[in-house]
Amino acid sequence: MEKIAVEQLPGGASPPPIRVGDASIEEAEIALEMQYHPADSAGTAQLKAARALVVRELLRQRAEALGLADGDGGGLDEADAAIAMLLEQELEVPEPSDEDCRRFFEMHAERFSEPTRLKVRHVLLAAPPDAPEARDAGYRLGETLIEELKDVPERFTEFAQRHSACPSKEQGGELGWLVPGQTVAELDRALQHLPVGLHDRPLASRYGWHLVAIDERHEGRRLPFDRVVDRVRHSLREQATRRALRHYLLALEAEIGVEGIALDDDAGSSLMQ
Repeated sequence: MEKIAVEQLPGGASPPPIRVGDASIEEAEIALEMQYHPADSAGTAQLKAARALVVRELLRQRAEALGLADGDGGGLDEADAAIAMLLEQELEVPEPSDEDCRRFFEMHAERFSEPTRLKVRHVLLAAPPDAPEARDAGYRLGETLIEELKDVPERFTEFAQRHSACPSKEQGGELGWLVPGQTVAELDRALQHLPVGLHDRPLASRYGWHLVAIDERHEGRRLPFDRVVDRVRHSLREQATRRALRHYLLALEAEIGVEGIALDDDAGSSLMQ
């Protein structure tokens, strides 16, 4: 389904009021809900919060219509319990078959493999991306230090303690054993392709330049299907639940009526979380 964006009014006008059936979603409610929906901008957090409240109100009204919730809404715990009962009663989620699980595993085997583990030391030469002179100076210093380390690798701890802007300087730059996802994304991607030893040039990240030494590297390996079948089944069940919940919510949106905002393909993701 194609995503439908919330209406944008020209000239900085106030957004249209949001209504679910006969109920209104007030701006104060959205502002309070925003804390549970971190995003890269206040506008995105506001939109996520508004959609989450619309989803809850759709489910609350459906639960009330089926006699699973009181007309006065009850407390938060009562509303959550009613929504849980509603979804258990009305949401149809097919159970993945063994064939489905094996096919999914073959298509996404890397998701169920042991990750590559790296024992890493680094020196961070701090330089923000919007400071070109500092970036240039940091790179030149990094090249100089690497040339010295090629001759005297024992000085790595000294250089980390003298030059690094990372708290790991107190441990001589040691980051310990890392697996993918444990460090900043741009450095993480580069590390996965490095052999054991001192890398011959500084590596860039949003924080500056990194002098990196890989002390040990244990390659990841594919795990047999029998070892991960429960994880595979859980992944498929979660996907099926998301699809079923999305279709269910969009049907409720059409039946009950929503004004001022539209649900999208990710409707209900906050409930899943």
